[in-house]
Amino acid sequence: MAAIDIITRYFPQLTPEQIEHFTQLDTLYRDWNAKINVISRKDIDALYEHHVLHSLGIAQMIRFKPGTHILDFGTGGGFPGIPLAILFPECEFLLVDSIGKKVKVAAAVAEALALKNVRTLHGRGEDVKEQFDFVVSRAVMRLDELVGFTRKLVHHEQRNGMPNGLICLKGGELQAEIRPYKRIVEVQDLYPTFSEEFFKTKKVVYLPLSATSPDPNTARPYYRLVAGARCIYIGSS
Repeated sequence: MAAIDIITRYFPQLTPEQIEHFTQLDTLYRDWNAKINVISRKDIDALYEHHVLHSLGIAQMIRFKPGTHILDFGTGGGFPGIPLAILFPECEFLLVDSIGKKVKVAAAVAEALALKNVRTLHGRGEDVKEQFDFVVSRAVMRLDELVGFTRKLVHHEQRNGMPNGLICLKGGELQAEIRPYKRIVEVQDLYPTFSEEFFKTKKVVYLPLSATSPDPNTARPYYRLVAGARCIYIGSS
């Protein structure tokens, strides 16, 4: 079975162009990883499962509508931003990281794939001067720290079926981390939607945010039902 098959198995509606873009990621990241170690040497063989498919786990929480603006905060070498930009070509992505060599890889991959919906920025949260519908991240920092950095970057104008906010990929025990936001946070298991062993401890965390609301816990309750989702908590917005 080709490595790309794990992506097409879970996302069978991909266009030929999207499949080609996902297929090219293997060569691109192997080439760049030989120059700049953005993925551990032992993990590069699991690129599609541990990095590409994991990034696409955000699509199990939300399918972004065309025109949605998304910030990938702490993108590293382009995860989750690059896979999401391939999956949602009608959305706009800004990939930001404070480590220049990692942003260089993300920018080079986006350029090689001719992803016109991707921009990159070498900088920190305070260097971002625009606002977005959603902020996404993958194992960057604790949730409270992430909220502090990104809350001002989320505007209040709504485009999607769920309120604007923060969506991050996390693993392990999260109860202590999400406790301050227990009224509004939503946590969704990636397993068994993704049936591989790797995903047994992996989760998607969603927190509605707005630059106009200084405390996420002041949000009013909101409830939604996600078909096929296994949610630990359905909170508010």
